[in-house]
Amino acid sequence: MSDISRPLRVGVAGSYGGLNLGDEAILMCVLACLRQLRPSIEFTVFSRNAEHTRRMHGLARVVGWEGADRRQVQPSLQDLDLLVLGGGGLLHDGAARGFLRLVRLAQKSGIPTFGYALGAGPLTEAEDRRLVREAVHALNDLTVRDQESKLVLEEVEVDREIDVAADPALLLTPEPFTREMLEREGIPRDGHLVAMSVREPGRAAQNLDEHSYHELLGEVADFLVHRLDANVVFVPMERDDISHAHAVLSHMVAADRGHVLKRFYEPGQIAGLMRHFDLAVGMRLHFVMLAACAGVPVMPLPYAGKVFDFARIVGAPTLTGVARREAGPLIAEIDRLWDEREHCARLLRDRIAQLKRQAAVSCRRCGELIEQIEESRAALPVRGVPGTSLPS
Repeated sequence: MSDISRPLRVGVAGSYGGLNLGDEAILMCVLACLRQLRPSIEFTVFSRNAEHTRRMHGLARVVGWEGADRRQVQPSLQDLDLLVLGGGGLLHDGAARGFLRLVRLAQKSGIPTFGYALGAGPLTEAEDRRLVREAVHALNDLTVRDQESKLVLEEVEVDREIDVAADPALLLTPEPFTREMLEREGIPRDGHLVAMSVREPGRAAQNLDEHSYHELLGEVADFLVHRLDANVVFVPMERDDISHAHAVLSHMVAADRGHVLKRFYEPGQIAGLMRHFDLAVGMRLHFVMLAACAGVPVMPLPYAGKVFDFARIVGAPTLTGVARREAGPLIAEIDRLWDEREHCARLLRDRIAQLKRQAAVSCRRCGELIEQIEESRAALPVRGVPGTSLPS
């Protein structure tokens, strides 16, 4: 018999473990949301690097699931009242089956499951499509973070209502990033500052030719230096971004005006850093998102649908991407963005306020499921008794 007087036990599974600052921002916001709903919740986070997650988020219960077999994760799952999948882009080729293995284990044990602002796509591999179709259909409730993800799930024939919310990281609280911290990075403040984000081609950006886009962005960075009298600051969102930032620097004529962040910063500090910039140009979704949240006019470089979709929603330019290998149109668009920066900043404030309201939808929906779970625990405290399962 379960003890209904004990705190609710909630598992959170995602691409956590220090691989990407955007994912860490998502985890911070999901935990903050659920703590606000129920301060007494006991969390178990399923991480790709348990020690990093334990240290960074101050959590006592963290399970390293990647590479673990069923016997290693089952006891931690069996102890839960709810498993939350997400948020973030988890449902794509090559990754979906790993995350959904946890979900299916929970579902087969009768544990309620919730999809929290999930991102989906691309999904082309038959096994991933099948697993997504079955597991997402069986979730007790879910939201997705953008319209593209809804379309992907509909395309793989997920037969249920799918509501679009927004990325949880939009609710991240900025932390101070002082002028002294800028000086410690060797970043001067005697002119404009432009933030730039680059990334590796990888699975999500397979159409990128590495050398060509490094050369193109080097030309763009030189334009920013000379047109705006700016220093260009490369903001790594993943460790591999550092080498690609240096590769772009190697193609700059004005390389002395380019700076790559040297120290590690937490997501809230990066959000605070964005307030120092006059313009942002970048590839990573959460870089673009944090710049927009800070009211910085931003030029996304859409390498994937999720970046294009976010740019469209916030009214940022969407017509030019790095895959075109032409610096001219990209520079012209940046030049126009700079001239219209005050209008763009006002537009961003309105659009971001709306997106933050949408991001809160996932929190509210998860809270409604928690209420159902608590009612079920009170009525039938013994898990496995007929009638204890919650409706999908």
